[in-house]
Amino acid sequence: MTQNQASALAAAFTAPDSSTRLQAALDAGSRPDDAFVAVLLAQCAVEPDFFVRDMLTWALVRHDPSVTFDLLLSELRRPEPQARSQALHTLSKIGDPRAYPEITASLLLDEDDEVARAAWRAAAGLVPGSADAATLAETLATQFARGGDEVRRSLSRAFVELGDAAAPAIARARRDADPEVRAHAIATARLREDPEAGFTDLIAEARRAVALDAAPRQSG
Repeated sequence: MTQNQASALAAAFTAPDSSTRLQAALDAGSRPDDAFVAVLLAQCAVEPDFFVRDMLTWALVRHDPSVTFDLLLSELRRPEPQARSQALHTLSKIGDPRAYPEITASLLLDEDDEVARAAWRAAAGLVPGSADAATLAETLATQFARGGDEVRRSLSRAFVELGDAAAPAIARARRDADPEVRAHAIATARLREDPEAGFTDLIAEARRAVALDAAPRQSG
């Protein structure tokens, strides 16, 4: 019967209506079964709807970590970016620090923005101590000024999560030759001081400050 239920779950995920897929993921999380895990992971790699993907993560978290954990680690090596990003997101929700060593530099620097963002969030939440946090901050600092403001907000939030261990890396970035790196680092430092501040305003203010600092000084 279990295998039949898993087959029915897989069939439900082929439905064109996202609400049907959402309900299928909800049902799988409400009545966890080890046979569902592989089906849920397979859908994570291809599911186009954000809300369904979020429900897939919830369903996986509801399953026994002794079943899901190693399979999620295997997903980190999949060629499909969405498989990697969803696995990272799910591992961050499970919160098992054993996942931290598996969040490699290749994931933190992944060319796909969604994978990198998920890796930053997961690593910052799972890093085990201040020494590792400082090392992680040095790697993350290479990503200052990457992408648009949404990507930059995610990186800044990761630095906030790292706490004081991130301060030296941010301070060095504030002296970088690239004005966008400097602006992003300034906005990040200010977000650490006020985590409730709006990043859009912070980055705009930081860009103005960098531009004013670079403007020629008038004598007299």
